[in-house]
Amino acid sequence: MRVCLLTDKPDHPLLAAVSATLVGAEHRVTFLDPDSGAASPSPLVTPDGLADVYLLKAHTPRALALARFLEGLGARVVNSAAATELCQDRSRIAAVAEGAGLPMPRTRTLDALSEALHGAEPAESGYPLMVKSRHSRRADLVARVDGPDGLRDLASKWSDESVVLQEFVTNSGWDHKLWVIAGEVFTGVRPAAVGAPPGGARPAPLVRDLPQDWTRLALRTGEVFGLDVYGVDLLDREGAPVVVDINAFPGIRGPEGAPEALAALALRRPRPGPHSYET
Repeated sequence: MRVCLLTDKPDHPLLAAVSATLVGAEHRVTFLDPDSGAASPSPLVTPDGLADVYLLKAHTPRALALARFLEGLGARVVNSAAATELCQDRSRIAAVAEGAGLPMPRTRTLDALSEALHGAEPAESGYPLMVKSRHSRRADLVARVDGPDGLRDLASKWSDESVVLQEFVTNSGWDHKLWVIAGEVFTGVRPAAVGAPPGGARPAPLVRDLPQDWTRLALRTGEVFGLDVYGVDLLDREGAPVVVDINAFPGIRGPEGAPEALAALALRRPRPGPHSYET
């Protein structure tokens, strides 16, 4: 079987382990950086040269365009270009989550952060609030703002940035990361982007020790957003999980069995119906 990984980081631990697993089983694995010159239409992506599956790890505009091109040729792309693009837009994420009844912080979208300096209270919940770039990308804006002075300071540096303003969720300072690969859940714990406690790393709970409503929420999120490989960042708000971020094909690091699960997903054949596979 021919598997192509669309990424600019072929040495990422997850991808390197997946490649080793597949090559060891005598499958052909190639890497393609969508932002390189080699990513233009070529024998690799013509109807006679399609791989059996493309794993879309890159999320740049050129990566999404290439994924759509491949899908147009009939190629199988995981995750789809549409689902990946949706998860790059925090405003659309909030709207879809609200429509599906997923618990997320209240969210307001501004075309430019400078707009928050004028008019009424910047968010329904008042301060503190979270300010995030609307479009998720490397080195984007994620900051807690505790009052008007902090908002003005942030706006002086990110004036034209399209942002979402979110209700701040009081929490323990730890992000609970639930990663899902074709319905199999893996866990991790990372310091929260804002307000992380001192003391370094914290061991991740076993999946079997998580509350069932947490794993149900993670699986439901994949169904709502049309994802097969994804991450859900949860905060614990008085014992109830709140979704604060959703990532298509995140950089999963640490959980035992994740590379094998991803390799198995690559080798499965789709059955009729969304996110359904057979060996």
